[in-house]
Amino acid sequence: MPNDSDFDIATADALTLLLHNQHALGAAMEEVTKWLSENGVHSVAENALVALETLDTNAKAITDAITRLLRF
Repeated sequence: MPNDSDFDIATADALTLLLHNQHALGAAMEEVTKWLSENGVHSVAENALVALETLDTNAKAITDAITRLLRF
């Protein structure tokens, strides 16, 4: 069984990959939201913005978790 430090590093690495995926999804959603807004679908664009805010909030929490794991 790996020691706690190895496990923490592996967990931080996995969370980092998930965070990168989250940033990529956010960027794609921003492009779609921009297109929706420019094409008159404002209510859907507004809903997408709410989802983007959730991604941002969760990205901050994931970043904090990665930092805590790598501190030890």
